[in-house]
Amino acid sequence: MLNFTTLPALSLYIHYPWCVQKCPYCDFNSHAVNASNNIKQRDEQYVTALLEDLQQELPDVWGRTVQSIFIGGGTPSLIDPEQLHRLLSHIRSLVKLSPLAEITLEANPGTVDQVKFAEFYAAGINRLSIGVQSFDDILLEKIGRIHNGQQACQAIETAQSVGFDNINLDLMYGLPGQTLKSAMADVQQAINFQTSHLSHYQLTLEPNTFFAVHPPPLPDDDLSYDMQIRCQEILAENDFNHYEISAYAKENQQCRHNLNYWQFGDYIGIGAGAHGKISNAQQQNIIRRWKEKQPFTYMEKSSMIGGEGKLSRQDIGFEFMLNTSRLVEGFSSDLFARQTGMAINHIEKGLKKAVDLGLIEWQLHHIKPTQRGLQYLNELQTIFL
Repeated sequence: MLNFTTLPALSLYIHYPWCVQKCPYCDFNSHAVNASNNIKQRDEQYVTALLEDLQQELPDVWGRTVQSIFIGGGTPSLIDPEQLHRLLSHIRSLVKLSPLAEITLEANPGTVDQVKFAEFYAAGINRLSIGVQSFDDILLEKIGRIHNGQQACQAIETAQSVGFDNINLDLMYGLPGQTLKSAMADVQQAINFQTSHLSHYQLTLEPNTFFAVHPPPLPDDDLSYDMQIRCQEILAENDFNHYEISAYAKENQQCRHNLNYWQFGDYIGIGAGAHGKISNAQQQNIIRRWKEKQPFTYMEKSSMIGGEGKLSRQDIGFEFMLNTSRLVEGFSSDLFARQTGMAINHIEKGLKKAVDLGLIEWQLHHIKPTQRGLQYLNELQTIFL
């Protein structure tokens, strides 16, 4: 039994599973578009399923305010704008959405134009996350992206021209054949667009991907580390605050949705393969629920739930640290109590071990990863398993 005195903040994640083609490094639940399908009809059917899915979730979150919405994928920028408008309009009628809610949509530069961006803006999207990955045409081709560098630049400029002023750019480093110079050039070019947020992360070979089976030649560990450090220096010089292991933001421009994840907040997950986490004050427990993974199976079932389970106290301590250890400035011991319903001494043994190994600093009521802890994050996180 847990002891919640307050409930965590609540967000909504929406998964859109389709994309133009599967990238060779991608391990997300994404499925290439079948050109023979009626895309508009499919999106209409899928949005209907999403709204039914959300209604099934409502009894567990009655009265709670949704502070952010994130539409991820797949490639959500493929969605029919009319159906996106329908989706967001119905969400506003079903849940208590904060008037200041951050509403993010992921966009692929190869799937948008000025008309579509304008329609997304009119539908209520107020934050874009644009998957640039690189501005180098040769590198983009090597990682299977459908856009080139010029299209990436055009997408950013077009989004800004229709009114978007809260934009994240996704960049990857450690790409096949990438040099330190080209990695630094990518970051500098992103900065030149004067957007408010940058995600900068290393390409990794994930299981069950094409690259895992057919690994490309990647920069060695020393070169990849040099890319990370030099790019971090460039970002710091340009007033980007490094607040999460792969996230950088101008002042007060952190992604509120992702911060809620990293602070072990609650979130509803709807859509094919989506996961959710909900704390229950009455039952004093935390439930994880996931949805049917295959999109057409998801749309055809009366219940979209693929499975669910109650987190054990051990699971809760581990998942809290799995998320919060990514935060550069760490967390307070009060946050642990609020988000988990448990006292900090539940993870005290692990914290002391991490301190002894030089992976975290524990000062009175504040805990944060050291530079070594951020560098060896997996080692830090596994202490709490």
